[in-house]
Amino acid sequence: MPDTAALRSLIEIIDAMAPDFTDLSDRIWEFAELKFQEVRSSDLLVETLKQNGFSVRRDIAGMKTAFIGEYGRGKPVIAFLGEYDALAGMSQRSGVDRPMAMEPDGSGHGCGHNLLGSGSLLAAISLAKHLEANDLPGTVRYYGCPGEEGGSGKTFMVRAGVFADVDAALTWHPAPFNGVRSTNNLAVLEYYYRFKGVAAHAANAAHLGRSALDAVELMNVGVNFLREHMPQDCRVHYAITDAGGRAANVVQAKAEVLYLVRAPEMSQALALAERVDQVARGAAMMTGTDVEIIFDTAATNLLPNLTLENAIHNNLVSIGPVPFDDADMDFARKIQATFTDEAIKSSVRLYQIKKDVFSNEKIDGSTPLHLGLRDFEGQSHFRAGSTDVGDVSRVTPTAQCWAPAWAIGTNPHTWQVVAQGRSTGAHKAMIHAAKALAATGLDLVTSPQLLAHAKAEWVEKIQEEPYVCPIPDHISPAAQ
Repeated sequence: MPDTAALRSLIEIIDAMAPDFTDLSDRIWEFAELKFQEVRSSDLLVETLKQNGFSVRRDIAGMKTAFIGEYGRGKPVIAFLGEYDALAGMSQRSGVDRPMAMEPDGSGHGCGHNLLGSGSLLAAISLAKHLEANDLPGTVRYYGCPGEEGGSGKTFMVRAGVFADVDAALTWHPAPFNGVRSTNNLAVLEYYYRFKGVAAHAANAAHLGRSALDAVELMNVGVNFLREHMPQDCRVHYAITDAGGRAANVVQAKAEVLYLVRAPEMSQALALAERVDQVARGAAMMTGTDVEIIFDTAATNLLPNLTLENAIHNNLVSIGPVPFDDADMDFARKIQATFTDEAIKSSVRLYQIKKDVFSNEKIDGSTPLHLGLRDFEGQSHFRAGSTDVGDVSRVTPTAQCWAPAWAIGTNPHTWQVVAQGRSTGAHKAMIHAAKALAATGLDLVTSPQLLAHAKAEWVEKIQEEPYVCPIPDHISPAAQ
């Protein structure tokens, strides 16, 4: 942990800048731009970097909305990861406790990336200011990472080598809880299965048709039977992206389905994906159609770094709880009233909450916002989601924390997340995360021993599971 004076200096810098960054977060919330389309959001973040003296490189790894801001000199190089993409179909008004779309089928920040990107930027800029004021060496970088939602922007950036000289990477994510949880997320592969058949009149000449839609449906049935025979922690799910048309009296000549294949390790995901491919080919054979298997994107499972995670936790202990007030609690209580009791209990179980650091009591979700700090057990847990942060963790020591921007019981990718995205409680959680990340970045600059331990842990783990970028060289972000 930084000494008391240094931590106080960082907190003062962050508190002074906080209003500008809550406004930044709110503007990105309003833009709600989808993967690789985050033009206004990235422009706003870049302009903020430049206003604070950072040099900026844009168009990183072939992505127009990817960028890197840099400030400082020499080693170590500390990276802060920012995201700013929204989700399709998640349009929702803020500050209300019921579903209320701003525009039909519009987009919305259903995973809180408006907060994530702005909070990480606040951490990066505050650390840079502190290093300059105290004449400390070290380079601070902010990585503007587009397309986390289904685009794996960071994976493309890793493939391009832009993290090669980074000593450690830090990030955070909005959540219903405050703290660090070491997770073993799932590797994920995404494929489109595009079937081509022969159109025909479904009544007069059905025997001449070869239904691509039948092939999609048979593939889905086959994969559903496959679920019984795959490893327990794996996940396979799909969406029909093209049903071939709306006319029932036509044998559909084309149809397409998108599959996500997840597994604890990338090697397992690749093996399971091959079995899904076989099901698709079998469905094509049964229906007399052709199938084209189109790789879309991928992200590798996280490589936890307990050394860095413990450092973040220690800083969260020093900083104390998020300063929520009665108004924050009242709004969160209204949001929490939209959840079932089981959803609230499930939220506590999902985040492996056992006891609170400050109260030493078990957390049960009885309060609408998490007022304390989750205990850090010093070991990793299974979590069924996926993130392209995993690929960054494969090339440099990486850690992340949560901050309680959402009412307990909130699940990502829901209207409740969007509704809370501009609340004062969410702003406070974002600022809290920025303080923890900036303090940990300062630890890495001023404590060579901490950084050496983090790197030694990373080297040991990566030797057990060597990294190979899961996205082939010929795949570009523009193809997505």
